[in-house]
Amino acid sequence: MDFDQVRLHLNAYKENDQVIDAAKYLLYSFDLEHENFAGFGLRKAIPNLFLLITEGELGEPQKVMIPPNLFDFDLNLVLNVIAHEMLHVRQKSSINTVEDKNEREFQAYYEMLFHKVFPKIPNASDFHKKIFADKAFEYYRRMGENSELQQKYAAQKKEIEQLISILL
Repeated sequence: MDFDQVRLHLNAYKENDQVIDAAKYLLYSFDLEHENFAGFGLRKAIPNLFLLITEGELGEPQKVMIPPNLFDFDLNLVLNVIAHEMLHVRQKSSINTVEDKNEREFQAYYEMLFHKVFPKIPNASDFHKKIFADKAFEYYRRMGENSELQQKYAAQKKEIEQLISILL
């Protein structure tokens, strides 16, 4: 992937206040599209912070809400966060629905670290990887001590622990 070309396109969209078109461009460019995706919508911007939210009932098409200042942030981080939300779009489809929120979030943070579903997504900084890992561990804990879900994701948890030990 030619990131200079991607940045050029994003800057053109940004100059024309086409945030939603820029986000759609990233979906196409990084193979993030899914049939359960209902589109992007705009949500209120928060200075120095960006938050994306996937909206929609389980089994129904999902809309991803993005702030107008989304592309003021590091592109690798933005791509990882969009991939996180697009994984939620897949998880909430009527096919292979992941009903448990803790499981959905653990899977999404794991994806932000290892890019197994979306291999074109670049790595985030080590600083952000540590944050993603902490969030994954938080949702893993919420699954319940020695629960069936924790057992299901024990190998992935170990992968995250190994990655973090390298980053420290």
